[in-house]
Amino acid sequence: MVGDDLPFYVTRAGSGIYRVDVWVQPGASRNELAGEYQGRLKVRVAAPANDNKANKTLAAFFAETLGLKSSHVELASGFTGRKKTLHVRTDRDLSWPSGVPAAGR
Repeated sequence: MVGDDLPFYVTRAGSGIYRVDVWVQPGASRNELAGEYQGRLKVRVAAPANDNKANKTLAAFFAETLGLKSSHVELASGFTGRKKTLHVRTDRDLSWPSGVPAAGR
């Protein structure tokens, strides 16, 4: 995907590195993309927010969504809060999730 076509929640952080800004809602009924919240992609994860479970689930779910190995997605900041930044490392063009539901759903 061309850099100019990146969705609102993604910026380039270097060659083959993308910064993904997310707002996480732990303890949801399932893992899903849930729209926009405060300029970030809202992601609901089923894991609870203790013992790093929600962070691990977030990285694995996002990697799966992009069709990458989980080792290509890492939590860069926001280890203890809902406001998080992921780094996605890949040399291939990605199909970023589109058609994200509107906020407030």
